[in-house]
Amino acid sequence: MQRPAHRAFSTVLLATTILVAALHGQDISSKDLLDGLANPSRWLTYSGDYTGQRFSPLTQITAANAERLTGQWAFQTGVVNKFEATPIVIDGVLYITGALNHAWAIDGKTGKQIWHYQRTLPEGLKVCCGLVNRGFAVLHNRLFMVTLDAHFVALDMSNGKVLYDVEMASFKEGFAGTGAPLIVNDKVIVGIAGGEYANRGFIDAYDPAAGQRLWRYYTIPAPGEPGSETWAGDIWARGGGPTWLSGTYDPALNLLYWGTGNPSPDWNGEVRPGDNLYTGSLVALDPDTGTLRWHYQFTPHDTHDWDANEIPVLADLTIGGRARKVVMMANRNGFFYVLDRTNGQVLLGKPFVRTTWATEIRPDGRPQVLPDQDPTESGNATCPDW
Repeated sequence: MQRPAHRAFSTVLLATTILVAALHGQDISSKDLLDGLANPSRWLTYSGDYTGQRFSPLTQITAANAERLTGQWAFQTGVVNKFEATPIVIDGVLYITGALNHAWAIDGKTGKQIWHYQRTLPEGLKVCCGLVNRGFAVLHNRLFMVTLDAHFVALDMSNGKVLYDVEMASFKEGFAGTGAPLIVNDKVIVGIAGGEYANRGFIDAYDPAAGQRLWRYYTIPAPGEPGSETWAGDIWARGGGPTWLSGTYDPALNLLYWGTGNPSPDWNGEVRPGDNLYTGSLVALDPDTGTLRWHYQFTPHDTHDWDANEIPVLADLTIGGRARKVVMMANRNGFFYVLDRTNGQVLLGKPFVRTTWATEIRPDGRPQVLPDQDPTESGNATCPDW
């Protein structure tokens, strides 16, 4: 007869064996990603689905019973730093990244670690705003992440082993990876951080099988390219425009939407006259080629560090009695925008907080800027002030 301790050990061993077998059997297809939250027990992208709405259709927890929620377990990472990740959740397993490029697979029922990955980072990193990572992307049996030293890494979902490791850009030039990748049309789309360090932002697409880069879209146009007339001299080569958050995707239009960050230098606009495209903008790209389809710049010639690195939110709304496919963003400049996502036309631009730098968004889509709002040595008070 088995003793109780032996029976308990056997039960744990059996549960572990079943869980490991399940991990090896997990295979997330492109159709699963397109289906989004059709299976609401899964969370397969940073935002839950391609719309960026981050709304779970689960119904068990309601306003009536939420007060009865109690903690069941706590997982201690052992990493002292900021935590900004959203987990990928597949069949009861949480795949999550953390600060300093740690990552874990965690049993969602027990909080027990299944595997742990840690990136060995070089000295001399230049990372602006926290040594964070925001999460994985998943396709088939692979997890994808970017690293603080600007590498793109694929891990085996069953055990956390590295399958390949590709350098996106040199960390010595201030580049870093902090955002969650997005899988679109069997490509892994990733952004880059580091706009504070006099470099040139970009969005990359990689082959998930081998890690080969398929295309690169630079957020700052080179001389002769559309938008290059909004830069003077050679400052375009270090003009900023980082892309450190994830994007969203419309499968019907086959358009990828991604926000871009501040121009460089942030506050000294005198050395970069012009609108400084495509910083502080929403860009709509062809995900197959990386070609720019349209753009909208929220803050032309930004001198306040009002990044447009927010998640673009997609929805189908009725506006003025007409059905519209829209993309929405609450921008750091204090205005809430609704754009036609087929062409970038501004349908609405209204303040959602106190703003003193501009009175309105004009019919041509540009802000009506008020005088004396730029930074000076003596100082200017401007709202919003993040």
